Amino acid sequence: MTDTHEHAEDPARAALLALREEVGKAVVGQDSVVTGLVIALLCRGHVLLEGVPGTAKTLLIRALATALDLQSTRIQFTPDLMPGDVTGSLVYDSRSAEFSFKPGPVFTNLLLADEINRTPPKTQASLLEAMEERQVTVEGSARPLPDPFIVAATQNPVEYEGTYPLPEAQLDRFLLKLTVDLPSRDDEFRVLQRHLGGFDPRDLAGAGLRPVAGAADLAAAREQVSRVSVAPEVSAYVVDLVRATRTSPSLRLGVSPRGAVALISTARAWAWLSGRDYVSPDDVKALARPALRHRVSLRPEAELEGVTTDAVLEGILATVPTPR
Repeated sequence: MTDTHEHAEDPARAALLALREEVGKAVVGQDSVVTGLVIALLCRGHVLLEGVPGTAKTLLIRALATALDLQSTRIQFTPDLMPGDVTGSLVYDSRSAEFSFKPGPVFTNLLLADEINRTPPKTQASLLEAMEERQVTVEGSARPLPDPFIVAATQNPVEYEGTYPLPEAQLDRFLLKLTVDLPSRDDEFRVLQRHLGGFDPRDLAGAGLRPVAGAADLAAAREQVSRVSVAPEVSAYVVDLVRATRTSPSLRLGVSPRGAVALISTARAWAWLSGRDYVSPDDVKALARPALRHRVSLRPEAELEGVTTDAVLEGILATVPTPR
């Protein structure tokens, strides 16, 4: 995903591009990750951010919430976290002699689920209904979550100690998996200079970050994205790509139909951000890795050979014929 062309005449697109620029003020050198987060917002999707500790994953989400003027809550996932700590629970009120519902931190617009793979599967699963149904059921009563509602979860690479791998069903609920890489030498130098100049990641307002877009801009942008056209040959290309993952000798698990829908949805959002009203095969290629990398599983023998899912997807993109 590379640069887009600004179209100032369209207020919704101008607002979303400004959002990207504003988040970039707080986080150096992660432009493609910021773009991925904006695409997820446009598609009502959830995002998994993976990177080693200290690569500004939490700062990215906090900057996004600040620039978007939305309510944001952070949950630090730990081994002793219980499902009720996420969703909320019934609390007995001695004055009224009745139970009342105390909403959990999931009742927000932008939920930062920090180090989601440090908590046991039962607590991870408590997020599943919220992510899929956009509601929470407690004691048989369904309670809708606010709109917009997006989960941005961070995880350390799975080889880190004390982690519980996310089950495949949960991984499939994330629209995109974005890898937050260590910065380049130049970017790391800029980060240090920024901190020496007084930048405080805990005080984003003090660092000059301000809201540049709101829920109304997001709603208008989503409406426009839904009108971006997809030619039949581009849809067929997406189908061919995901079907190729199911026959790859390196993969134990290929992409489900949900993955095909995710890929075409994100390609539409990227096309719209780029100032076009149609999806090109290049849009599909740009989003293939972030939209599909967490929906496939390597065979053990491929893992032993050091093959990565991104490398397998690269090979598939190179061999499936691109429509003209």
